[in-house]
Amino acid sequence: MRPLFFRLCKGVQSLCGRTEGQDLVEYALVIALIAFAATAGVRKLATAISGAYSTLGSTVTSSVTT
Repeated sequence: MRPLFFRLCKGVQSLCGRTEGQDLVEYALVIALIAFAATAGVRKLATAISGAYSTLGSTVTSSVTT
């Protein structure tokens, strides 16, 4: 039982020292940040476009009725 525990501890120590997965996590965080910024930008753009169409619609309506 004791040698199995020591092998397990040695395996955990070797996993803690590895850094291969760190790059993957960094890339995932960058992609998440870009996706968040894109979502926020698209929402702001959609609000601006909606306002422009509302203004255009009211201008056309007032032109037709006058």
